[in-house]
Amino acid sequence: MTKSFIQRVPAPVELVRAFSGHAFLACTFSIIVLSSPVPAQENGIEAASRQVAAEIEAESDAHNPVSQDILPPDSIVTAEEAISQKAAAHNDSAEPESVGAAQVKPESVTGWLEKMTAATRTLNFQVAYVVSRLNQETVPYLWRHGVLEDGTSVEQLNLQNGPGRELIRVGDVVSIFEPDTQPYSLHSQYINGPIPGELLYEPVSLTKGYEFVSVGRARVAGRPAQQFRIVSRDNTRFSYQLWLDEQSGMLLKLNTLDLQGNVLEQIQVTSLTMSDTPPAYFARVNRASLPSPLALTPSTNRQQGWEVDYLPDGMVEVKRDIRRLAMTGQVVEYKLFSDGLVDVSVYVQPASDAIGSDLVLRHDLSTFLTLTDGKAQVTVIGEIPLQTANAIATSLKLKEVSGD
Repeated sequence: MTKSFIQRVPAPVELVRAFSGHAFLACTFSIIVLSSPVPAQENGIEAASRQVAAEIEAESDAHNPVSQDILPPDSIVTAEEAISQKAAAHNDSAEPESVGAAQVKPESVTGWLEKMTAATRTLNFQVAYVVSRLNQETVPYLWRHGVLEDGTSVEQLNLQNGPGRELIRVGDVVSIFEPDTQPYSLHSQYINGPIPGELLYEPVSLTKGYEFVSVGRARVAGRPAQQFRIVSRDNTRFSYQLWLDEQSGMLLKLNTLDLQGNVLEQIQVTSLTMSDTPPAYFARVNRASLPSPLALTPSTNRQQGWEVDYLPDGMVEVKRDIRRLAMTGQVVEYKLFSDGLVDVSVYVQPASDAIGSDLVLRHDLSTFLTLTDGKAQVTVIGEIPLQTANAIATSLKLKEVSGD
């Protein structure tokens, strides 16, 4: 069992910048440290993945709120069976053009990323994968995608454990089904799941903040693969390892690494099936039963009296708002920053409304940092290293706001 302890240590003077610009406040803050077991090893996580692979392949759609039928047991095949089937198709003179085109191997990293995006957007497939983190239960998912005869792109992501959580996309509308929650729909071009949508659909946009480096050939889930490293250009964020199926370009594995190279999270494909037609599941989806998209009012670009001087390369502001904290009811100013792979939330409120002392929490990928000076309290939350959260928080400053 992971143990934790609380340690109070003096914060360095440079940790907190007074917003007035000519005063610094030395303070103390609480650090809750989770004692780390032996760093995660790929073999250990992969063993956990293999342990639940059979369970994923046998999982039915018992919790599916849209379809009442159960998929046949052979609807998910093992990686070895998939290879045999595709090898047979390759020798068939009537092989579909889309599959034949998938055989072409790109000659550059950009080419492989484009191949991955094309596969994700255009192929008919069914994928089972698991998400593993150290000292946490392995979480299995089932992911389906197809292109209907009328050209409509359809997609489904199903959480396989527990009561279940299901997302269904038809065109640009995503419907969300969760336990004890009224189903609802939103406009979106892709489903937001454990695999970042920007990586699957717009990987080239990530090159502003990350460098993609080819590592070479490998083997994942019994399939030949190409391995790549995704490295933060300014060394302020975690790095990634990416494996793509040589034949189709499909993502087979994604590791998130800390600054020391230890595996923090692993997404591992355990079975992959591709076909000439969409998975049979989509023929049973009743589009009329899906909830209508919510009519969301576009948020106004609220004027706020602060900004951050520092952000990692490629990270930009994507949202700002005024929010009320659920636990305390306090009103805080909020900004969301993103580089496509990582989201960072920043909350600011007057120091007079601050609750508790300065605090740092670290757990697996996530950092929670709160700092308070004489004028305001700032909280930074995101899957980033602690030093990066510090740099963002301490770069906060007041700005002149025009009176409208």
